[in-house]
Amino acid sequence: MDTALSAPGTLSVIDEADEALTAGLARALAAVLAPGDTLLLDGPVGAGKTHFARALIRARQGDAPEDVPSPTFTLVQSYLDARGVEIWHADLYRLTDPSELVELGLDDAMDHAITLIEWPDRMAPPPPGALTVTLAATADDRRRITLSGDPARWAHVPRMAQIAQFLHGAGWAGARVEPLAGDASSRRYFRLIGDSGTAVLMDDPTSSGQPGSDMARYLAMTGWLRARGFHAPEILAVSEPEGLLLAEDLGDDLIARVLDRDPQAAAPIYDRIADLVAELHRHPPPDFVPPLDGPALAQQAELFAAWYPAAAGRPGAGAKVAATIAALHPQLCADTPPALSLRDFHAENLVWRGDAPIGLLDFQDAVAVHPAYELASVLQDARRDVAPEIEERALSRYIAATGQDEARFRAAYALLGAARNLRIIGIFTRLCLRDGKTRYLDFMPRVWDAIARDIAHPALAPLSAALREVPPPSPDIIAALRAQAGDVR
Repeated sequence: MDTALSAPGTLSVIDEADEALTAGLARALAAVLAPGDTLLLDGPVGAGKTHFARALIRARQGDAPEDVPSPTFTLVQSYLDARGVEIWHADLYRLTDPSELVELGLDDAMDHAITLIEWPDRMAPPPPGALTVTLAATADDRRRITLSGDPARWAHVPRMAQIAQFLHGAGWAGARVEPLAGDASSRRYFRLIGDSGTAVLMDDPTSSGQPGSDMARYLAMTGWLRARGFHAPEILAVSEPEGLLLAEDLGDDLIARVLDRDPQAAAPIYDRIADLVAELHRHPPPDFVPPLDGPALAQQAELFAAWYPAAAGRPGAGAKVAATIAALHPQLCADTPPALSLRDFHAENLVWRGDAPIGLLDFQDAVAVHPAYELASVLQDARRDVAPEIEERALSRYIAATGQDEARFRAAYALLGAARNLRIIGIFTRLCLRDGKTRYLDFMPRVWDAIARDIAHPALAPLSAALREVPPPSPDIIAALRAQAGDVR
């Protein structure tokens, strides 16, 4: 593991790294390098510089790696990775004068390529902003690897070194590491591709050593779901203190993607989803998930009033929304026992596996709430349109399977859908104005349409009145929000 850091600019030190860990570190760094990044590979003959470079280049090349010879005699070898990014691999051992670098074209390459330079001491001076990887042989074919550079530019390097060591200990050091799309949280995900198959790495530094963290909740929910026959990913390795987890890879067939490819599959797929929710609700919620009751829903709705009306040009409008939700909840929901909701339950967190059980993702924020909440989450999806007839079919299927009082359930469904969607509008506004994340604004009209349908239910007349003065997210309002975030699309 990392030892104490002593040299200025030292980012991470790995002691006693074998060949597998050395290559594993190269593969981990390969996942996060970008054009313009330069790595200086320093160390004596036989320290493993070319071994490191070869592993990194092959990782960037993906499924069709080329042969990567040492550039000792050619001085420079260039490659294209799987994304078309140039990679330059230089060995300057035979360089007789720094002026020869101009002939090699290395200076120009460093502006646009990923550049790996062995024997960087032949350069005068070394390029600024580079990451130095120093390899020093120790006993028994081991080496000490020191990573050093500008802490601001290379702030992610210590974490990637930690990831490499975790994967080495888990037996996955030989896997290629590829970034996966993340979510709105600080978590990152990587797919590992190795000789024995694939796996998914969850990197959650905010959970490192924190009791009650996202990772602790994820592990608890995984155990609960799998014990009852639901297909949460199998845990392959975990280090809670480091916030690192390796899990079964359920594949890329997210239900959202399946529906994009085959819209005609919506009816049978949402039938399966309704059946899954009904089966989930046959089990009392675990006692370790928090309640999402009327006061909690009202508190979450305050996010809407705090951010959206003012941003839409109507400060103070919607001020009674939270109090109205708090008053309606006991009238419409209190007579139904709470059920488990995975909360972020929608088509991008569900994996289609054919006849096998649907795969579940991103359930660490599960709560105990009125059973209509889970259906509102998946049927009033902020990210995609669900046809009214599909929504109605799934609702009816769930009600028939669970024996719910239909009139009561539909009123609760409208309230919980509205409360949830109002919170989402508030979150999207905050992500834009506070965090500069504007891509979620594109979902606002769909979310507002769902709110309008929900508050049209006669039982929600008070909430409709509380929202009367709040303007919908028109194109002009969305453009104004983008401008406030500095986004000029």
